[in-house]
Amino acid sequence: MPQRPNLIYIVCDDLGYADLGCYGGRAADFGPVSPNIDRLAAGGVKFTQGYANSPVCSPTRFALITMRYQYRLRGAMEEPINSRSKGSTTLGLPAEVPTLPSLLKQAGYHTALIGKWHLGYPPAFGPRRSGYDEFFGIMAGGVDYFTHCTSTGDHDLYIDEEEHHEVGYLTDVLSQRAVDHVHRRAADARAGKPFLLSLHYTAPHWPWETRDDAHVAGDVAKNLFHLHGGDVQTYRRMIHHMDEGIGHLMAALREEGLDENTLVVFTSDNGGERFSDNWPLVGGKMDLTEGGIRVPWIAHWPAVIPAGTTSAQHCMTMDWSATMLEAGGGQAHPDWPLDGVSLLQVLRDPAAHRFERPLYWRMNHRNQRALREGDWKYLQVDGHEYLFNVQKDERERANLASREPGRLERMRAQWLAWNDSVPPIPADATVSLGYSAKDMPQR
Repeated sequence: MPQRPNLIYIVCDDLGYADLGCYGGRAADFGPVSPNIDRLAAGGVKFTQGYANSPVCSPTRFALITMRYQYRLRGAMEEPINSRSKGSTTLGLPAEVPTLPSLLKQAGYHTALIGKWHLGYPPAFGPRRSGYDEFFGIMAGGVDYFTHCTSTGDHDLYIDEEEHHEVGYLTDVLSQRAVDHVHRRAADARAGKPFLLSLHYTAPHWPWETRDDAHVAGDVAKNLFHLHGGDVQTYRRMIHHMDEGIGHLMAALREEGLDENTLVVFTSDNGGERFSDNWPLVGGKMDLTEGGIRVPWIAHWPAVIPAGTTSAQHCMTMDWSATMLEAGGGQAHPDWPLDGVSLLQVLRDPAAHRFERPLYWRMNHRNQRALREGDWKYLQVDGHEYLFNVQKDERERANLASREPGRLERMRAQWLAWNDSVPPIPADATVSLGYSAKDMPQR
């Protein structure tokens, strides 16, 4: 085992399972959509049965940072946190909760978040209050890519908790900050003080804007949340812009001699939305069908992970954070035991190591519940129950509930027992769809 690795956690926003070339995605009219991310997969391991903790943004991010089921915290009951949480002292990540960055910081890591926070607003909440030494990015769930304003018109780009104004396409701004960060931390990393860099893009979350839309910046750009309907090629170009930035980041690691012993993990916070490709899965953001929760998971760590490998290991967002904690030598707080399970052994030898454990989800939206155990999945939507053999039926078309009543009853009881182990969803929790009629252009 080499010395403790640098850790880079790349999370994009609303990416579909099959949007990337390495997951079977189709080329765009301009060529391959994700050549740099595809190279990460070719040089590491790609997971085919990996999930997000939630089919919507901020709940997954609560699980990512705490390494626990998000349902244990009040703020994560929002689906997702929205602008009503400004000024709230309850709708956010409490500073006393141990986090991946705070625990790694205790273990000697320098910690930084570049990009999307979406876990509550200052003064009660914020990245610097939850373990990050540095923060550059947005507090909200999404902003215009040029004005850096939310859909309510509030400017939302910060350095730590100070408002920051900068001209530029947000994806590029975040990528350049990440590249600069690697160069700035390289000497310390080579000297034995590793870093955790959380690079959380807003791409390809709407508004659907590419670099080429800069000519509409200004008053019109402020209204793009309402006016810009987007299309598939725009969406794919947004992914490509992000991919280019990841390519620059990897080049910086190589230039500084850090690439061999840096664990880079890439994923999405939930399944795809309007223009995403989720094939062969059905559903998308806000759904507990596979298209809403199964997401790409790619890990690249040349010193440890065999290149060109694939794993069918079942895993969730919180597991990857637990993996980074173990790889960095951090320890969970005894009063806050982890729900996430480290995948470090799987990364060392993806072909030889695999384990099974049940994975649970619930959503207030449409009264959804889900349990994945082995090849089987129990699902409830709007009071209707389903049982699928997902290994044989990834598209969730053959409901086997009537053919396997014993299995259905057992998995239902198992889900109910788990649900009793976490706090109930409060009556005042809100549900915000991925995009609403008021936000989208009329057809």
